Amino acid sequence: MTSPTPTPATPADRTPQEELWAGDFGNDYITRNRDGALLDNNRALFDKILAHTQGVTSAIEFGSNIGNNLRAIRGLLPEAELHSVEINATAAAEIEAWGGATVEVASLMDFKPARQWDLSFTKGVLIHLSPESLPDVYDKLVAASSRYVMVCEYYNPTPVEVSYRGHEHALFKRDFAGEILDAHPELRLVDYGFTYHRDPQHPLDDSTWFLMEKQS
Repeated sequence: MTSPTPTPATPADRTPQEELWAGDFGNDYITRNRDGALLDNNRALFDKILAHTQGVTSAIEFGSNIGNNLRAIRGLLPEAELHSVEINATAAAEIEAWGGATVEVASLMDFKPARQWDLSFTKGVLIHLSPESLPDVYDKLVAASSRYVMVCEYYNPTPVEVSYRGHEHALFKRDFAGEILDAHPELRLVDYGFTYHRDPQHPLDDSTWFLMEKQS
């Protein structure tokens, strides 16, 4: 007897976090993050991260919004094949209009990677997911990668919830990379670093990035 095919999430059974980012709140985020300086600062960050990799010719971003990170990578890896998963249709449409990456309009809860890319990554996305959904998203992030996994998120050694722009249950800090490494012993930590909002050259949110690699 075959198992029934899972039913894709609809607005009625999305988590509160999914609803938040798929709707007007997510649209407002688009407006706040349309910034040329942000693109330059992201390019500097990914230049630092990619310096610790070899042979990256493809990448997938989980939660790409309008593609600021993908645009930064495109400037560093002009020939790379870039793909993304984004729940907000308005943001995804901007990536489609740009044309520098392909985009799949979907919740990370529903997304099932059908192939692998050299690098899979998130930046400022895991912090906005319900904690209960994280193990599944971790598994998908690792499954989508043939070699490297990178997360750049707000770090805290123990899980903590923070109010975010007047919303509760919308931002969580924790050791995302540590949890991924614990769940996936086939990964090893390559390097990590911190971005600081008062950096004199390339300021970004106070986030910590972790680059991991699958061991052969």
